[in-house]
Amino acid sequence: MKNTLMTAACSFLLILSAAAQLGPDTLRYPEERHFRNVRQLTFGADNAEDYWSPDGKHIVFQRTAPADGVACDQIFVGGVPAPGEAFTYQMVSTGKGRTTCGFFMKNSEQVVYASTHGGADSCPPPPDRSKYGNRYIWPVYASYDIYLAGLDGRIVKQLTETPGYDAEATISPDGRKMIFTSMRDGDLDLYVMDLRTFKTKRVTHTLGYDGGAWFSPDGKRIVWRASRPKTEAEIKEYQELLRDGMVAPTRMEVFVADADGGNARQVTELGQANWAPNFTPDGRIIFCSNHEYPRGFPFNMYLLDAAGKPEKISRDKGFDAFPMFSPDGKRILFSSNRNNGGTRATNLFLADWVE
Repeated sequence: MKNTLMTAACSFLLILSAAAQLGPDTLRYPEERHFRNVRQLTFGADNAEDYWSPDGKHIVFQRTAPADGVACDQIFVGGVPAPGEAFTYQMVSTGKGRTTCGFFMKNSEQVVYASTHGGADSCPPPPDRSKYGNRYIWPVYASYDIYLAGLDGRIVKQLTETPGYDAEATISPDGRKMIFTSMRDGDLDLYVMDLRTFKTKRVTHTLGYDGGAWFSPDGKRIVWRASRPKTEAEIKEYQELLRDGMVAPTRMEVFVADADGGNARQVTELGQANWAPNFTPDGRIIFCSNHEYPRGFPFNMYLLDAAGKPEKISRDKGFDAFPMFSPDGKRILFSSNRNNGGTRATNLFLADWVE
């Protein structure tokens, strides 16, 4: 399916859906005091991992939409719409394999993302959860590698080629470094690549999954999610799943460190799954968590204050995640199950931010 045809079809459907919205704050829960003028950008399917371009003009995200011919996640980019305009977007990945974690380069004209298309054109099979007690698990496909592409979809360079999982890349504010997760040394650790020399340095060394890392606005720190199996049973379970190309992301906490991995410390101790952290423009940390809910659901977004106390900022009864502030700090972008008519659809939302 050609990108232009998909864009036109999406535009038509989104205009119809946008017209059906009642008003900007009908999508905001009363307790969401930091949000104003909440706006839904996508309507239907599974839309997530939504991030701003450095110039604040575009959004990159991943989308699965079988009805549109997108059988598993592909990377899309759309312009940030003006009030009253529909959000239109086009695919920038190849349409082959499965992709994840798109992120803009500093020039806002290129993106990095991970894809399995080097292994096969088809979508890789989902994990058989019945083999693991029907627990929630994530696949870490060995065929994932990281690619640099233009907004026209043309791949400029393959950035990783080592055997095993390479994904979850983000870019430093100065555009010179890429941090990502890799299995190249036998565990899921963080690595930083110099994008001028393409030399790579490992920056985490503790057993457990380290992923979803971001640089701070000044580029001096990193924040990420991590599991830290400690008991013999936890270590055995983690290593057995990893041998099968999977992780169970049900116990994770948020960590910070210097950009080179030094002075690492845990900044949440909430239990359950605390993930999708990144920095606000003023250096605070925003993340997602299900720690308030013993059954593991819903997920909401939280902001850490200076003392490390989490403030709950979203209230959907399903799923609020992948928050990212605009470069000027005036708006927030996130994914949510809200307003999905009781379906499983996850959509992109944009809101003004009020302190």
